[in-house]
Amino acid sequence: MPTKAQLLIVDDEPNTLASLSRAFRLAGHEATVCDNAAKALELAKAREFDLILSDVVMPGRDGLALLEDLKASGVTAPVVMMSGQAHIEMAVRATRLGALDFLEKPISTEKLLLTVENALKLKRLERENQQLKARLGKHEIVWSGEAMRRVMAQIERVAASETRVCIRGETGTGKELAARTLHEKSPRHGGPFVTLNCAAVPAELIESELFGHEKGSFTGAASRHIGKFEQASGGTLFLDEIGDMPLTMQAKLLRVLEENEVERIGGDHPIAVDVRVVVATHRNLDELTREGKFRQDLFHRVYVFPLALPPLRVRTEDIPALVEHFSRQVCAQNGWKPMRFAPDAVAALQGYPWPGNVRELRNVVERLMLLAVSGEVDAATVELALPQVPAAGAPSTATSGPLSQRTAEFERQTILAELQRHQHHITNTARALGLERSHLYKKCQQLGIDLRSARGGIGQN
Repeated sequence: MPTKAQLLIVDDEPNTLASLSRAFRLAGHEATVCDNAAKALELAKAREFDLILSDVVMPGRDGLALLEDLKASGVTAPVVMMSGQAHIEMAVRATRLGALDFLEKPISTEKLLLTVENALKLKRLERENQQLKARLGKHEIVWSGEAMRRVMAQIERVAASETRVCIRGETGTGKELAARTLHEKSPRHGGPFVTLNCAAVPAELIESELFGHEKGSFTGAASRHIGKFEQASGGTLFLDEIGDMPLTMQAKLLRVLEENEVERIGGDHPIAVDVRVVVATHRNLDELTREGKFRQDLFHRVYVFPLALPPLRVRTEDIPALVEHFSRQVCAQNGWKPMRFAPDAVAALQGYPWPGNVRELRNVVERLMLLAVSGEVDAATVELALPQVPAAGAPSTATSGPLSQRTAEFERQTILAELQRHQHHITNTARALGLERSHLYKKCQQLGIDLRSARGGIGQN
């Protein structure tokens, strides 16, 4: 319970107001008093109270009418009704109107304080429940189409096992979200889910982050640090961007995966760990292994069950559901009223190539909601919000013409660039783009890409 609750007391008897406010102040709360329903409604709409206590029988509008006005005005503070002329019909009506409790005067101080304490506990539980729902919603995979249906079926199938999973996908496709879903559907769901982005940790610190260190083991080690493996014991450790892990650390990680034990830096004995390791990368681990940039023995340890996440541009059927999901999130986080996305706006979003994938869509949805007028996002708002040029390093696209034309050019340049990067190897190009071979052939036909002339005689295995 908060050390100081904000209370509003409404009663037409000055003595009652004085005695109740004094009792609450002695208990550490702050009480605002009011002697009529009209003034009480103004106060409740202007300020946030933790609890409102109101007499029923008052001149003018009575306490039950005030209760109706409070609910109609959207005031969410719990309301407790009081009366010295109480009868069962009055109590029933107050409850139906939304009163938390009904107290009969005279009220003992102990009963009054207990009622306040219970009301505040209930309010705190409701707030925690809302926060929990928000967190669960944040980690929810939203989908409706066939591409993600296949992915979810694979997650369901592999989650129940201890098989190591390598999640592949472009930046922003939701690799950590897929790993978290895999953990929550596994027998380890009651254990911790611990993450480490291998690309975000300096090479000289990654060993300490993974395995921990003892106090004084190196300069700056002022205290013992428990590494990610120990933190994740009994649960899942998610190693994101494992393709960026230094080769020296790859050898040490391989040993841990083989022995199921770690040794802290500066430690003198191994520590057993029970961890399921899930890795992810946007890189092509096959190529890195052939180039000697990723250990082959580690590759075979972590690449047991590859899980490919499709880019957003090939799962456009999911965009309407994603837009609705993100708009609800944004409204909840900012306290905004729900906002409608017009069909032409959703269609425009489906026509955009989304180089930043789902992460970019989330940001664009919030931007659109800030730019929209009259509580609706339309196609004109989408055209205003979406970037007109690709990010640095991305294939060039048409800079003029309708959105569909720019999108088609972006896709064409992207496919041509991937074909060139993979020496026109169709299977590898399709894998890099998150497409089936047949889908790639169909897409090339739609975009006017002649694979035979583009291939220049190179095989299309």
